[in-house]
Amino acid sequence: MALSLRQIRYFLATADAGKISLAAANLNVSQSAVTAAVKALEEELEARLFTRHSAGAALTYEGHQFLQHAQNIMAAVSEAMRAPRRNGQSVEGKIRVGLTDTVAGYFLPQILARFVRVFPGITVQMQEMQRDEIERDIVDGGLDIAVMLVSNLQNRDAIDSLILARSRRRLWLSADHPLKERDAVPLEEIAREPYVMLAVDEANRTAMRYWETTPHRPRVVFETNAVEAVRSMVATGMGVTILSDMVYRPWSLEGQRIEVRTVTDHVPTMDVGLAWRRGKTMPPPARVFHEYLSLTYSGSGHGFVNPAPLV
Repeated sequence: MALSLRQIRYFLATADAGKISLAAANLNVSQSAVTAAVKALEEELEARLFTRHSAGAALTYEGHQFLQHAQNIMAAVSEAMRAPRRNGQSVEGKIRVGLTDTVAGYFLPQILARFVRVFPGITVQMQEMQRDEIERDIVDGGLDIAVMLVSNLQNRDAIDSLILARSRRRLWLSADHPLKERDAVPLEEIAREPYVMLAVDEANRTAMRYWETTPHRPRVVFETNAVEAVRSMVATGMGVTILSDMVYRPWSLEGQRIEVRTVTDHVPTMDVGLAWRRGKTMPPPARVFHEYLSLTYSGSGHGFVNPAPLV
């Protein structure tokens, strides 16, 4: 039996929701339909994609590995459905695109590669910049558009934005950390642990905004701009951290396991999206870029998930 798009769509919905019942509600289908589709997919792949528990369904390591393939499949299908409409158009020109560090490293490369193949006449001129530099150049006309963490956007009076994906933030732990036995952990308990703070893309400022809504503060023992440094320090048990699913990987560079758990307090998502100057007419290549990314992500319909237990 071949894989079906329905199975992949139901798999993605379950991974995104963390519960089969919620996935079924979001899809407007029965819970049994989702269960059957996921089971058939697991049988076809000869791999267990989810572990079922009282709080819902969590991706296994194999499920996490299949997730990116599933997202790429749905994006490719969405792209193929748009191809006949685009074939009659010859769009050429240059786009000036601003990127923040996290977007450049973890979000854009694959989708950009597909965009260049579909629109060979468009040259994408990218520049990695700080958030404040991007906002200034969007307003001044130095950039046509930006792909950035729009949840950090400050100048909302002059800049419009569109969220492409929401990335949930979770607690990262070493494989032998005592808190690993918990499905969810409050900030009060996390504050007792040594904390490794990521500073890149204003992650430290964002973290302090939600910490400051509580009486608790992280006990920071190390602050760095390098995600891999955070990953290694957490994996070796030198501290814990709260970071987004988008940058999560289950292993450090040294091959040590990193566990993730839900935070019970409200921690905002990290939202990746497009930003452009309000009231300005985009040149055709920039409009095509905007439409391509917005349709691609609405076509796949999902953000970033990880194999942590979901509650």
